[in-house]
Amino acid sequence: MPVDSKHPETLALHAGWRSDPTTGAVAPPIYQTTSYQFRDTEHAANLFALKELGNIYTRIGNPTTAILEERLAALEGGVAALALSSGQAASAFALQNIARAGDNVVASTDLYGGTWNLFANTLKEQGLDIRFVDPSDPENFRRATDARTRAYYAETLPNPKLVVFPIAEVAAIGREYGVPLIADNTAAPLLVKPFEHGAAIVVYSTTKYIGGHGTSIGGAIIDGGNFDWEKFAERQPALNTPDPSYHGAVWVEAVKPLGPIAYIIKARTTLLRDLGSAPSPFNAFLTLQGIETLPLRIERHVANAQAVADFLSERSEIVKVIHPSRQSGAERARADKYLKGKYGALVGFELAGGLEAGRRFIDALKLFYHVANIGDARSLAIHPATTTHSQLSAEAQLATGVTPGYVRLAIGIEHIDDILADLDQALKAAG
Repeated sequence: MPVDSKHPETLALHAGWRSDPTTGAVAPPIYQTTSYQFRDTEHAANLFALKELGNIYTRIGNPTTAILEERLAALEGGVAALALSSGQAASAFALQNIARAGDNVVASTDLYGGTWNLFANTLKEQGLDIRFVDPSDPENFRRATDARTRAYYAETLPNPKLVVFPIAEVAAIGREYGVPLIADNTAAPLLVKPFEHGAAIVVYSTTKYIGGHGTSIGGAIIDGGNFDWEKFAERQPALNTPDPSYHGAVWVEAVKPLGPIAYIIKARTTLLRDLGSAPSPFNAFLTLQGIETLPLRIERHVANAQAVADFLSERSEIVKVIHPSRQSGAERARADKYLKGKYGALVGFELAGGLEAGRRFIDALKLFYHVANIGDARSLAIHPATTTHSQLSAEAQLATGVTPGYVRLAIGIEHIDDILADLDQALKAAG
């Protein structure tokens, strides 16, 4: 029975699943299987011909994973989703699905270090040109666009720069040319709905806030169903010309009876089939458990982070606090427009003592974990210049917002007094 609700608190618990029709089980089962019995030869042929949707092989789809995909699509306001084995796989697939060797993608400079390296090196070696532009001026995306630009890519709340991306402005430019905006919303689930502002595709590392407990690596691509791929056939040949990897299917035509899901179906039946970045059913199950409390956790994450940002702003040991609530001018106006007063759970700062003070601070923490992750229920801390962004050049680090003395905090859901007490003693130790 479908749930008729648009409230995330309800969708997080009910979307995509009610109960098992055979046993009555309320919790989604873990379908730990590789393959599925076809009813007959006609059923098998229909599945492979995309005349109907169903299970063929767990590398391509799985019933537990399907519940996760439906729930993510419902929460985001999209039409379909594809769950993957990691956020990195999701970022790569999102581009590879529509961009081929010789094509280009215009990307924001404000990206997670792993994404930057994927784009600037690995995908470049595969023949895809990623053009990085400063998103502070949306027109930079227009200037970098040419006849072979297939997509724009950005993080809505960039980690670690934390300057909100101009989603609507860049999406509008893209739609003039038939270029979809792909928005990585990993740091802002439920806080920002990119589809409402014109984005065509949303990407997540579900490892972070969506899973929320540091137990399961995963990623997802969500199709908004709001981009007219057929209208821009010349601009988007991957979806509008025969695909030799799937019987010559023209994707916008092949899936019309199934709805506006050409993008996500192509990603599933070609990239996922061929590259195999499938999540395990058990990780899909654990991620579903995380989603059930996501609306509650996000509220506490955000409230605690705001208290931390205010606390740090009063400390003499700190020369700068990086958090949307501490921004001004155009950056603050954009944060208010998209985040509406809930400024996320990440807080950065720079210590007056620079790199060495940052190391002393990290080593003195007792409650905070020193790990390369964000989005756990636990509070986390890291020094990006020597860890998550260490593979970038000094110039690229600065472009993404990382300075030698920058410390990033991912604020958890512990009691705020305990969080502040740990920060206080670590700051004193940093000198």
